[in-house]
Amino acid sequence: MTNVYSFDGILVFGLLFICTCAYLKKVPRMNAWLLSEKRGVWGVFYKAAVIGTRLHAAVALCCVSMAFYVLFIK
Repeated sequence: MTNVYSFDGILVFGLLFICTCAYLKKVPRMNAWLLSEKRGVWGVFYKAAVIGTRLHAAVALCCVSMAFYVLFIK
């Protein structure tokens, strides 16, 4: 189990958040509902989706390396 309050738990949460927001950007109904705001608290979802779509290769590499770390090293 990964503890949320540890550094690797925060990294896992951040990667999953970015990947989820990037996926939801591709769903038309969710894109209009969740990612329409670009400022404020709801703007965090939009910014995470932009990071996930623009840096998709780096995010995918980080997800694979974090999965390897959590499964085999930790």
